[in-house]
Amino acid sequence: MTHESDSGTTVAGSVIIDEFHAIDPSRFRNVLGHFPTGVVAVTTMDAESNPTGMAVGSFTSVSLDPPLVAFLPDKSSSTFPKIRSAGRFCANVLGTEQQQVCRSLARKGTDKFADVEWTPAPSGMPRIAGALAWIDCEIDAVHDAGDHHIVVGRVRHLELDTPESPLIFFQGGYGGFAADRKSV
Repeated sequence: MTHESDSGTTVAGSVIIDEFHAIDPSRFRNVLGHFPTGVVAVTTMDAESNPTGMAVGSFTSVSLDPPLVAFLPDKSSSTFPKIRSAGRFCANVLGTEQQQVCRSLARKGTDKFADVEWTPAPSGMPRIAGALAWIDCEIDAVHDAGDHHIVVGRVRHLELDTPESPLIFFQGGYGGFAADRKSV
């Protein structure tokens, strides 16, 4: 819902777009929820050498030369400071059958890796068993973006392990994707 504000500074429950318009946060989430996203587990080792990570739906390739990727963690994340401190991360592309891994890494305040199998990537960061692919990175830059960060990672190693269906997040739920091979 768009609201008008004479002052251009405050409209209760809304995000100010310019001095005259605001976007209702629930409408913003609902509309953008119609854009499906892949699910990636961003993992690292914390200061005590324990695996930790987070599930994100905001992962993207950025550049081929140099090879760069990005993800966008919420500024309130308790996991991102650990990733930032480590200076490196492994992005694990989750498959359709890995909803439980996603839920484990989305938990707050618990041992997120209690039920997650992993092996070290070349950097030592957690590479999740059964992930479709993994991308081992060093943090190249962190940019401010509203209530999120934009984290750019320089790719150091990557591998496709199993070309299966990726885990997709769409309209508040999980699903898979099957390519229409006839149209290719």
